[in-house]
Amino acid sequence: MRANNSLQNRRPRFSVAIQTPAYQRLVNDTLGDPDRARRFVAAITSAVSVNPALQECDAGTVLSAALQGEALNLSPSPQLGQYYLVPYWDKKRGCSVAQFQVGYKGYIQLAERSGQYLDIDAFPVVEGEYKGRDRYTRRPVLEFLEDDGERENRPVVGYYAYFELTNGFRKVLYWSKSQMLSHADRYSQAFHLDSVESADPNKSRVSFADFEAGNFPKEDAWKYSSFWYKDFDAMAGKTMLRQLISKWGITSIDIQKALASDGAVISRDGTPDYLDTPDDEPVTLQEGEKGVPTEADASVGGGGARERAELSPQAEAELSGLCDDEGPVAGVGYADAEESPEELPDGAF
Repeated sequence: MRANNSLQNRRPRFSVAIQTPAYQRLVNDTLGDPDRARRFVAAITSAVSVNPALQECDAGTVLSAALQGEALNLSPSPQLGQYYLVPYWDKKRGCSVAQFQVGYKGYIQLAERSGQYLDIDAFPVVEGEYKGRDRYTRRPVLEFLEDDGERENRPVVGYYAYFELTNGFRKVLYWSKSQMLSHADRYSQAFHLDSVESADPNKSRVSFADFEAGNFPKEDAWKYSSFWYKDFDAMAGKTMLRQLISKWGITSIDIQKALASDGAVISRDGTPDYLDTPDDEPVTLQEGEKGVPTEADASVGGGGARERAELSPQAEAELSGLCDDEGPVAGVGYADAEESPEELPDGAF
C-alpha cells in the first residue's frame, strides 16, 4: 500500500507535467510557433482543469491526444464538441489514460474543410417521421414534423445521415434506434445495454433503460461517464457520419487521420491503442502520404509535416506518468483493447 502511494505521489498531474522543460520543448518543437504553443497549452490546461477524472490520467496520454486534436486543427472546447479527451481506466497499464474522441461536429468540420462536400449532416428521427423504405430503391422515406416543439416531445426512433458531394454524388444512411443501441453495446467497452451483475461493485451496471429512467444510486453516476450514456444522440450522430464518410465519402488526409485515431489512446510512437473497439477497421494511410497520426504530428492546420519531436529517455522516465494498480478512479470507465469485430449491417443507400 505504501509503495502504491509512493508511485501515485511520483506521478505528476497534467497541470504540473505540462510546465516541465521536456513537455514545453516537445510542444514548442511540434507546433513550431511559440504563440500557438502558448495558446495550445492554455486551452488544453483549461479543458483538463474542469474534469477531475482527466486530471488523474497519465499526462503523456493527455498530451498525445491533445496534440492529435491540434494536428487536425480542432478545438478542445467541450462547448464546440469537435473532439474530446475521455478518461478511461486501462487495466493493462494499471492507470487511467486519456482517449482521443472526435465529435460529430469535428467530422463535419473536417468534411467541410476538405472542399469536397456540398452538404453533410446527421440527426435523430422521432416517432412518426420514418415512413419505411422505397419499394424499388429501399431508400428510407422520411416525413419531418414542421412543429419543432412537438418534435422535441416525441421519442427518438432512429438516426439519419446524409452527404452531397460537389460532384453531385449523394448518399444517405438510416439506422433504427434499436440498431444503434446494439452497435453501442457491441463496440463500446464502457456501454452496457443490459444490466451487468458482478461481485465487484465497481463493475456492476444497471441496464440502459434503467439509467435513462434514473433508476441507479446517485453515488454510482461515475460508472456512466461514457458519452454513450451522457449524450447518446450525439454519439449516434457521430457514428452515422463516421460510417457514411469512411465507406462512401471522399476522405482527405485529415479525415483519414481522424478515422484512424478516433476512440484510441495515442501512444508515443503514434500508434492508436483502442480501448473501445473501433466500429470499422482502422484507416491506414497509403505509403508516402504524410500525416500518420503521432503524438507530435506537426501538419497543423495544413501547414506541412515536420519531423516528430521525440522525448529523451531521461524525459520519458521522468514524465511518462508512473502507473500503479491501486484501482479505478471515480469517473473513469473500464476498458480493455480487443480485436475489432465485424460490423453491423449498414442500411445505407
